[in-house]
Amino acid sequence: MVDHEVDTAAGTAVVDADVLDRRTASDGVLARVRNGLGELTGALRRVAEHVLSDPEAAARSTIVELAERSGTSPATITRFCRAMGFEGYADLRLGIASETGRARSAGWTIDIGREIQPSDPLARVLDQIMAADTRAMHDTATLLDLTEVERAAVAIAGASRVNIFGASGSALVGEEMQFSLHRIGVAAWAWNDVHEGLASAALLRSGDVALGISHTGQTRETIEMLAEAGSRGATTLALTGFPRSPLAELADIVLLTASQATTFRPDALSARHPQLVVLDLLYIAVAQRTHDRAHAAFRRTAQAVDGHKAAKRLSGNPGASEAGRRLGPPQPTRGFPTTSEGALS
Repeated sequence: MVDHEVDTAAGTAVVDADVLDRRTASDGVLARVRNGLGELTGALRRVAEHVLSDPEAAARSTIVELAERSGTSPATITRFCRAMGFEGYADLRLGIASETGRARSAGWTIDIGREIQPSDPLARVLDQIMAADTRAMHDTATLLDLTEVERAAVAIAGASRVNIFGASGSALVGEEMQFSLHRIGVAAWAWNDVHEGLASAALLRSGDVALGISHTGQTRETIEMLAEAGSRGATTLALTGFPRSPLAELADIVLLTASQATTFRPDALSARHPQLVVLDLLYIAVAQRTHDRAHAAFRRTAQAVDGHKAAKRLSGNPGASEAGRRLGPPQPTRGFPTTSEGALS
């Protein structure tokens, strides 16, 4: 039965292009819906949740059928289409059908959204995790504005100091970025303690860069640290999954990620791999723009720990010393270093 709601402030929330970003037709429809879910309430949110729960069924449904299944009305479906940047329901259906068809042919739709059961074999769990992460990576590539990545890379390449702020899981992602930048000679610090982070942010100035990481964009400590950095003239970057979040609103440059939650891996955890991919892209972009300096720094830092790597590799093997002398020190890698190549241990 259709729930015919009244368009009042207490009823259906109406979201138009001023509330949700309109994107080009080439953007992933489902990524748009997932990205805008946090901005929707009432009947519009019910439509979004129904579309995401079974996009293939939504692509086959008429506007009346989708309204009935989501417990809304055809008028709400039309408003939902416009909020997502489509002229009407026909365009939305076509976009969903096209995207689900590509996903099915690529083989990464297996069990997405299905709850992991205690009795599930690990092979099936692995398939679900791989499918969910692949979907999240694909959606992140759709949402990510490469112009913003370019701006962020230029800012970091020219910065005298880079501060990275995050809490909990986001702090771990931030530390990975700090490590990568440090290896190519960029003066970077990662802060997860709000007092220390605020003190460091207060010393920033024009020409410096501050990066805040929060999937929800609502972590108060990260917002405070990034706001302090911005008030001192630093260029502020936000890595988040929500473009209308408080963190994104105060940043000069916003880098968006997507996530695909699974059982035991809510959005904040499932966002970690897409976050690392975006930051790896940013790191490589910085290395490209500081090519000579990056290569020299990477080579020196690799050479500095070669002795310790050899000692670790040869310890516990009485005959290894002579073999190590014959092999000689590890040879430096060629081309741009990646974060995996840059690991010290």
